[in-house]
Amino acid sequence: MSGAASSALPAAGAPFSRANRAGGAKRVLPGFHITLGFTIFYLCLIVLIPLSALVFKTFTMTWEHFWVSVTAPRVMASYRLTFGASLIAAMVNAVFGLLVAWVLVRYKFPGKRIVDALVDLPFALPTAVAGISLTALLAGNGWIGQLLEPHGIKLAFTPAGIVIALIFIGLPFVVRTVQPVLEDAEKELEEAATSLGATRLQTFTKVIFPSIAPALLTGFAMAFARAIGEYGSVIFIAGNMPMISEITPLIIIGKLEQYDYTGATAVALVMLVLSFILLLVINGLQAWQRKRAGA
Repeated sequence: MSGAASSALPAAGAPFSRANRAGGAKRVLPGFHITLGFTIFYLCLIVLIPLSALVFKTFTMTWEHFWVSVTAPRVMASYRLTFGASLIAAMVNAVFGLLVAWVLVRYKFPGKRIVDALVDLPFALPTAVAGISLTALLAGNGWIGQLLEPHGIKLAFTPAGIVIALIFIGLPFVVRTVQPVLEDAEKELEEAATSLGATRLQTFTKVIFPSIAPALLTGFAMAFARAIGEYGSVIFIAGNMPMISEITPLIIIGKLEQYDYTGATAVALVMLVLSFILLLVINGLQAWQRKRAGA
């Protein structure tokens, strides 16, 4: 080694420089303070400022006007339908999303890559196209609807059709959240449980499920949150009948079309608060599940 190169290196046992003591060599990305500042600025610009505008617009109303706007019978019926259908769809997706993820991870079969790609189709497909497609299938003259309606089963233009549409758009959230966790699961633990005499059900409930429960709960929360705000795929199949099949986003759109901006922001604020509370509860349960699994 040349003298110039060797002189640039610290002597053995020499104390680290101030830069080394502060955190080692230069990082490729900027430091903590710059990235944190950019993160806060970006979140304020994209999330907090629009939401604060919603809150400030609602505060221009009197309490009586606000209460009448958010508790009208038609609006209350839309709350029940929106949150109820979203909850049912998220629960269905939690069960069948786990099943789909399990099949894609644990088994090899012809056309597996095609099935794996189809899972992401609701992400890429415009929601209006999904709504029109489901309506064409489930309506009375559709391929499926014409077989069911003679037996008294009507899906299109009913709350059941809304649930089906929400299941369609929410399934990928569960599958793509659970799938990588299943791929990283240690199969040695399953083999050890089997060698100790555990049945398949016991192995799943005692070994596999506790490890994937946080991811499954996250997928459930994401599917639930996505379903609450869904509009495009629902309005075509819902029928939009007041008090029966009218979702809350449609109520908000209707108020905006009538230039009732304060009424629309009031209903939107209620949706925001309820969604935040539900997601907070779900995240709390997820943190508790992680803590319990690590204990």
